[in-house]
Amino acid sequence: MTAVALPSRARQAPAGPPALESPRTRRITNLAPARALALPAIFIAALAAMVALPAVRENVKLVWSFAVAVAALTVWTVALARALGRGFRTLTLEIVLRKQHYLQACAQGSVLLYWGWYWRDVYASWHLLVAQLLFAYAFDILLAWSRRDVYTLGFGPFPVVFSINLFLWFKPDWFYLQFLMIAVGFAAKELIRWEKDGRPAHIFNPSSFPLAIFSLGLILTGSTGMTWGPEIADTQFRPPNIYLMLFLIGLPGQLLFGVTSMTMSAAVTTYLFGLLYYAVTGTYFFVDSYIPIAVFLGMHLLFTDPSTSPRTELGRILFGVLYGLGTVAFYALLGRFDVPTFYDKLLPVPLLNLSIMLIDRLARSSALRRLDPAAIKRGLAGRRRNLAYIGVWTAVFIAMSAADGVGDTHRGHWIPFWQRACAEQRAGACHTLALMEATYCRESGWACNDLGILVSRGLARREQSASTLFERSCSLGFTPGCQNARASASGVVGAPASGPPRLADYLILLQEGKGPVRGQRPFDLHTRACAQGWMSACEDVAFAYLRGQGTPRDAARAAVEFDKACAGGIATACSNAGLMFHNGDGVPRDEAKALEYLKRACTSDFPDACRWLEEQRR
Repeated sequence: MTAVALPSRARQAPAGPPALESPRTRRITNLAPARALALPAIFIAALAAMVALPAVRENVKLVWSFAVAVAALTVWTVALARALGRGFRTLTLEIVLRKQHYLQACAQGSVLLYWGWYWRDVYASWHLLVAQLLFAYAFDILLAWSRRDVYTLGFGPFPVVFSINLFLWFKPDWFYLQFLMIAVGFAAKELIRWEKDGRPAHIFNPSSFPLAIFSLGLILTGSTGMTWGPEIADTQFRPPNIYLMLFLIGLPGQLLFGVTSMTMSAAVTTYLFGLLYYAVTGTYFFVDSYIPIAVFLGMHLLFTDPSTSPRTELGRILFGVLYGLGTVAFYALLGRFDVPTFYDKLLPVPLLNLSIMLIDRLARSSALRRLDPAAIKRGLAGRRRNLAYIGVWTAVFIAMSAADGVGDTHRGHWIPFWQRACAEQRAGACHTLALMEATYCRESGWACNDLGILVSRGLARREQSASTLFERSCSLGFTPGCQNARASASGVVGAPASGPPRLADYLILLQEGKGPVRGQRPFDLHTRACAQGWMSACEDVAFAYLRGQGTPRDAARAAVEFDKACAGGIATACSNAGLMFHNGDGVPRDEAKALEYLKRACTSDFPDACRWLEEQRR
């Protein structure tokens, strides 16, 4: 066995952004096959030992996933040992710590830690994350030495595993697919290659490729329920100031590797599209914001791998623009077919990886060359140029934050916004409202009741019938849900009626006043429905008083109506009442009452109220 430390050779980077920084030293060790294969055996043994953990041992299917992974790696190790025994190969182990790997791992690990503080399932799954890392190292070593004599040991598996887990996990019963997803990523990096800048390079980002492949498989088989994908996309909104956090943790990589232009162009493109969509429709294209947090995360830590992106500066800008437009296109396509839309950020990346040479050719063409920022600012090179881009991106991010383009206070988070948009029959608003309330319906009676209304009117397509949703609402203790369940069972719902509309009539008529009350003002209809015990209508009345819509503005009366709706189980009404007492709007300023209303909103399953409470306690 010999070991030497060699200085890396300086490379002259081609025109455009600087090449990835090579390590200054690398440690090279030559090993006999028997000693070399002890390295993957250590990782395999550690993976096998994890079966003894109670969190693994208690789930028989999870134990089988570990057992299958260990068995497959062990068979591969034995087969490789036999193949090496027939030859005279000496295997080489290089230890190289590349900045792009450990910086990405630190950034992704920071997100996991911060997000996990607000969704403890992340922390509870630490053993599964460790298991994936052990599997990834063993698989990567065996794959490398099966094809050549040199394996480079470093932090490479960390960003691959961390990145995959920021977007998609398989539930414990199907965890063997998580191991398979990691195997596909490393196999694609090793086997699917082309010539780039005169040297062989992998085509696909090793984390985004398996994410896209498995996402496509889950979509085609209707098997999203095997994963925590929707929960991941939802809970990443929970940490306060998460947009700012992602912006900050992305800066070191942007400074060193020149990927700011991709992130910035992707974010700006998506934001401008969202502004245009809002101007035309009065609603948000994405359910909760101009740029959903999971998409913003992808713009920082998923598609910005310098190794699988264009080399030219203009090419990287185009790459970012295409990613932004790609997420928009896939979101619309998935929504059109009632497929979970959180896949939107995962599917475009492999397609973009395949297009980088074409993008660079377009960027170097005579028609576009003059637009290349690298040609405009020839005096800026290397990290000076990267720093200039960071300065521009910082200014853009501050402007977007000030305009509520990103941040925690976006109106799209609020169900009342979508309720009003649905009442105004704005494009896609009722469908979006149904999606949001379906999430809250798991634990909230008022949400199940409102969702039942949408289903009964044909404004939302759900597997459950309206009567089933009303029964669920009733079982959760929401009185209007019980009344609607009885009305639905008796066939009264939607039947013609004479005289003042009953609660069952309001089920179908809602805000716009169709049927027997056609022509009445929405405010009058809401007031009548509120008097009959429809708490969502009471909240609408409160908003009308607060904003002076259909009636003179009366903030004090709005507070009374919010309190009534809050008492009836409307979590957002509790939150709005608390906000009025916090601001002293129409009522005396009273922080104690404001906090009490926030507590009621939180206990009624309104996550934003829980987050605000947590901030107050700090």
